[in-house]
Amino acid sequence: MRRRLVISYLLLMALVLLALETPLAATLATRETDRVRADRLADATRFASLARPALRSGAPGSLGTELRAYHQLYGIDAAVVDRERRTVVSSAGWPVGAAGEEALDVALSGQQVSGPESVWPWVDGPVVVAVPVNDGGEVLGAVVTATPADRVRRTVTAWWLLLAVIGLVAVSACVLTAFGLAGWVLRPVTELDAVTHEIAEGDRGARVQHRLGPPELRRLAASFNNMADVVSDVMDRQRAFVAHASHQLRNPLTALRLRVEELGPSVTDPDGRIEHRLALEETDRLALVLDALLTLARAERTENERVVVDAATVAASRVAAWQPLARHRAVTLRLAVQTTPAYARTVPTAIDQSLDALIDNAVKFSGAGGTVTVTVRGADGGIGLEVRDTGPGMTESQLGKATERFWRAPEAQNLDGAGLGLTIVAVLVDASGGRLTMRPAEPRGLAAGLWFPAPARDPAGPDAAPDPEGGDPDGPDPAASDRAAAAVDPAPAVATRPGDSSTSPPS
Repeated sequence: MRRRLVISYLLLMALVLLALETPLAATLATRETDRVRADRLADATRFASLARPALRSGAPGSLGTELRAYHQLYGIDAAVVDRERRTVVSSAGWPVGAAGEEALDVALSGQQVSGPESVWPWVDGPVVVAVPVNDGGEVLGAVVTATPADRVRRTVTAWWLLLAVIGLVAVSACVLTAFGLAGWVLRPVTELDAVTHEIAEGDRGARVQHRLGPPELRRLAASFNNMADVVSDVMDRQRAFVAHASHQLRNPLTALRLRVEELGPSVTDPDGRIEHRLALEETDRLALVLDALLTLARAERTENERVVVDAATVAASRVAAWQPLARHRAVTLRLAVQTTPAYARTVPTAIDQSLDALIDNAVKFSGAGGTVTVTVRGADGGIGLEVRDTGPGMTESQLGKATERFWRAPEAQNLDGAGLGLTIVAVLVDASGGRLTMRPAEPRGLAAGLWFPAPARDPAGPDAAPDPEGGDPDGPDPAASDRAAAAVDPAPAVATRPGDSSTSPPS
């Protein structure tokens, strides 16, 4: 926009300069030509007075000497002709060609003539002046002079160059002024754009200075700050409500489960025992949902503190933690580390919680005899992790919905899970400045990819995390993220599992 404003100012200035300098340039050329023509007319009139006796007597006398001296002194050709167009005397032959013939015709008719009207830098040819020689009303002949226009052209060119320099100086001043004015007008817009990106990246405390720019943009900045304050307050209240509600419901739910469990010995009917078991399972599932909500609320906190962890070490620990469940379900779980150490900069617990959710889903859906492979490698200047399984995969219509909260595929409604695990993964990865991608694996299954940026400084520096597994094993650190971006790109290459799982590894 700054470039467009400057171009518009420059175009307006150029039009004004053209409107002013073009007539002025033409006026300067005409004025200089008129000055020369006036001087030559005065000289030709003097020669006409001297030529009158010569034309009467037919003897040039001293007139030839006058014309030759005039030519030597000023470089101007002059000639005196009679009424029959015969040259009586001249300084250096007939001074001009066709232009002189035309001027001579006018002068012999009894009128003075001079031309051209203006001498232009790109036009050759002399300044021709013809004056009739009169004696008692009778035209005896004419005096014709031809002045070289080189000096006039140089003078006009110098004036025009001066105008061009003045125009360039004015344009330069206009450009500088335009840049300053455009900067003053657009500085609030630029800052508003930058603050918008900062807020989108997670810094909800960023605000716009509302004392810059025109009054209209100041009011816009103040309105934007008020809107950001309101939105931030609403988000804080929402997250606090979810966290408090989840936390407060855990104790009554625990007490309810204990009471339901104590009813077990008193239930003797076989159908009643089945219902009793289903009630316990539902309380466990509700507890799982509350734990996932609490984890999600913590993951969406406003702080964005990041630490440096060794992704290869974290992946090894999570694969080891999930090996018992994988063996129990007859699933082969293996780790392939292609680079070590694999330092990544993330919010606390982002890698371990993400791997927990992805490995849980992969083991759950691979089925007996399946294979789950966790790969760690360097990619795109950061660290990439991939969890690939041999399960049923997902349809393209499911890929864009998988990270929605509480979404579960129709065929996975009866499986364990709260429908929030991958939402938490998306939030943690996004808060870490990374990427979560899902794509079909070949020949079958799903490949879930994580990418995290590498640390800018030496991992052994102050940013290094003392615990490579990161944070509290019960959930994300409160400084995990303020990004409530649970949704990712709904393109077919980005998705999640048809079901979800708890983020807690098996014991």
